[in-house]
Amino acid sequence: MSIVKLNNQAVKNATAFGSISSLGSMVFIKKLTASSSSTLSFVDGSDGVVLDDTYKEYVFMFKNIHAQTDQAKFTIGFRDGGTDYDAVKTTTVFEAFHRENDSTAVLGYNTGEDIAQGTGFQTLANAVGNNNDDNCNGIINLFNPSSTVFVKHFISRTSQNYRVGAPAEIDWFVAGYCNTTTAIDAVQFKMNTGNIDAGDICLYGIA
Repeated sequence: MSIVKLNNQAVKNATAFGSISSLGSMVFIKKLTASSSSTLSFVDGSDGVVLDDTYKEYVFMFKNIHAQTDQAKFTIGFRDGGTDYDAVKTTTVFEAFHRENDSTAVLGYNTGEDIAQGTGFQTLANAVGNNNDDNCNGIINLFNPSSTVFVKHFISRTSQNYRVGAPAEIDWFVAGYCNTTTAIDAVQFKMNTGNIDAGDICLYGIA
């Protein structure tokens, strides 16, 4: 029988280091709900949004994002001062793809959706359908956006149903960094065409 250890201590003695809950918590900050919305924006200091040095990590969770326009891309942009969401980014994208009829199963790099020192919005989910039951869901981690020393890394993972040809599931992974030492003070979500018809995005800080 193996014994699980924490810091070289058996589990029964781990309470000396404090409970698991004392290691950190997820603090709810703000929820935005789309209703035929052209954009959903989280701006530090506006309408109860915190996106500063209060937390070293922020998490965005998006749920049941529904596109107004069929086959739209769900995207994200970062603001590093000013009014435009045009922070320079370098990103990498790969996906797992599996059709309902089992005709295609692919894991691969997506060269058409990465960014190399570009200012455009990053795709988080590609070709989101607008059927009544179509949607995408996922999570984004943004690390230390208020730093004026380091570039700003982010990681996202998205699940979506896809129906070009035979219906399929896409597990979409994006990672990258905003190549700036200026603080990121706002984050915006939008479709590349049409509105976000419905869905929620919640912002949390990691204490």
